[in-house]
Amino acid sequence: MRPSISVVLPVCNCPHYVGEAIDSILAQSFTDFELIVIDDGSTDETPRVLERVRDPRVRLYAQQNRGLAATLNRGIELARGHYIARQDQDDISLPERFAKQVVFLDAHADCALVGTWAQIWKERAPTERAHRHPGDNATLKFELLLNNPFVHSSMMMRKAALERVGVYSTDKTRQPPEDFELWSRIAREYAVANIPEVLHVYREVDSSISRLGESPFMRNLVTICAENIAWAAETQPSNRHVVNIAALAHSASDRILGSPDFDSMRDVFGRAAVRVTGGQTERFAREAEARINALRYRYWELRYGKGWRRHVFRAVRGASRLITRI
Repeated sequence: MRPSISVVLPVCNCPHYVGEAIDSILAQSFTDFELIVIDDGSTDETPRVLERVRDPRVRLYAQQNRGLAATLNRGIELARGHYIARQDQDDISLPERFAKQVVFLDAHADCALVGTWAQIWKERAPTERAHRHPGDNATLKFELLLNNPFVHSSMMMRKAALERVGVYSTDKTRQPPEDFELWSRIAREYAVANIPEVLHVYREVDSSISRLGESPFMRNLVTICAENIAWAAETQPSNRHVVNIAALAHSASDRILGSPDFDSMRDVFGRAAVRVTGGQTERFAREAEARINALRYRYWELRYGKGWRRHVFRAVRGASRLITRI
């Protein structure tokens, strides 16, 4: 019988936490699911931890290392459920997560994916911090122009939507961040949401990919942001103003093209914001202008350092003296 949910859990060298991740899924109050665990070439004790799992809902696979995006895609291909739920190997889902996400998706046929808020743990220690991203479709689509407002491991998606827009990109010039790239494509076709409730635990660990030195993450992030803005503003991702918005949003000074034209950037970003958010034109037009103003200050900081205000003051004072002499 086809389950309601297929949970996709890729694993690679995580013997200390993966047992907790699996247990958190098996403890869900909503029980109509299958758990697809794919060992992506682990070389430590992880396979022995996985072999100890005894539950008929668990489907365990092993493969040579393919990387996260390709492993996720294999899990989606194997999935039999109407909904695809994500779970990371070192995170924890709270017991009501699936129940509340299923209720939400069943009630909102236009919505293709829904995440949740997540408490942040440092290794095994809870912190006072949490990911509390916006919940409504319009705000999320606005945020997706520049950032990823979702916790990947908390997401639940319609499999039908993935069949329409495609799965995770395995193009090395587009991942990581493979999740942001996929959410961006889904949001162009469907509504998106977050449940504004902590239903997940996001664990910060020293070995996570974002903490391992140089990576293509930032370069790809700027590229995807430029694509999102360009699509929404109905222009090209190579547009100088689009690239400069994306680059400054992430302090990528090496991606800035020439001297930023903030008036033109404001026009482009304003068009993008209005298009993706629909009816709340005035609110998001103001927000778009505020974001561009903030990017102006960031540019000055990148150019002059933390003391940019002193440089600007000197320039203004010098100009005033010149005018006075004239």
